[in-house]
Amino acid sequence: MSVGKGAAIFGCAGPHLTPDEAAFFADFQPFGFILFARNVETPDQVRRLTADLRASVGRHAPILVDQEGGRVQRLRAPHWHEWTPPLDFVQAAGRHAVAAMGLRSRLIARELLAVGIDGNCGPVGDLITPTTHPFLKNRCYGADPAQVSAIARAVALGYLAEGVLPVPKHMPGHGATEVDAHHDLPSVNASRDHLATHDFAPFRALADMPMAMTGHMVFSAYDSRPTTQSPIMIDVIRRDIGFTGLLMTDDLNMQALSGTLADRTARSLAAGCDLALHCKGDMAEMLAVAGAAGDMTAATQSRAAAALAARCTPDPVDIAQLQSDLSAMMAEHNHG
Repeated sequence: MSVGKGAAIFGCAGPHLTPDEAAFFADFQPFGFILFARNVETPDQVRRLTADLRASVGRHAPILVDQEGGRVQRLRAPHWHEWTPPLDFVQAAGRHAVAAMGLRSRLIARELLAVGIDGNCGPVGDLITPTTHPFLKNRCYGADPAQVSAIARAVALGYLAEGVLPVPKHMPGHGATEVDAHHDLPSVNASRDHLATHDFAPFRALADMPMAMTGHMVFSAYDSRPTTQSPIMIDVIRRDIGFTGLLMTDDLNMQALSGTLADRTARSLAAGCDLALHCKGDMAEMLAVAGAAGDMTAATQSRAAAALAARCTPDPVDIAQLQSDLSAMMAEHNHG
């Protein structure tokens, strides 16, 4: 199975692939791609774009998106279902939260696969704490490590069952941070013991997933560098959490990181991340990232092949029945 050669995942600028983008992707051969709202208009248009992205590299490259529900949802009404924020949904589902989130993830995956998207950046394994930043809080599933572990695993398995690769985030745990990593570098000051039993626990439950995404935050009990660029923290992810799959960075354009994009890319891959994620679709920036990322290592190639092998062709399913089952679950809690 061909996995490409370039150690990066890239976005593109708009709803249609340009000749310059196609030529760049054909040359660099990134592992895969990621779509954002700027790339999405209609189902037919998205299907054309995903087909063109794959044609540019000559293989069935993975195409990712962030389709969590709520504020972080790239495919929206009127063409796609509008999902409530995960935390609101979990609370509304009550005792059915694990099963309901599993069904919800299957329905989301079916919508994605229908337009050629076969990777979703989720589940969110971050725990809610008293200091969780509002940008993150309603994207989470709760505050209890055991409950969040169970829900996150149900979400991940729901995606996998329907042919979509889950990408758990933000490993090893973003919930205790007080600032938004899009703008500032968050720091977590909890002890190693607390982190092991709380923040890291949901990700330990997801350690066998084919892919995962880092978070740009400092864990002061371990290192002064952000996780994405910390060999110490990547070792925590690999050894303490036990994640053996393909590890991608969070978006390298986020202002939690310092230095040029080339610097950010080089430091992240040197720390032990497998792939650099660049989402903006800016050609000059992509060239800088590609130059610093270079080719995948042999170990990354092996993990990439294993991740792609986890993609399946899902069995036929009665979507209306899934929707009915989910509605019944939610109604039983709300009226029970």
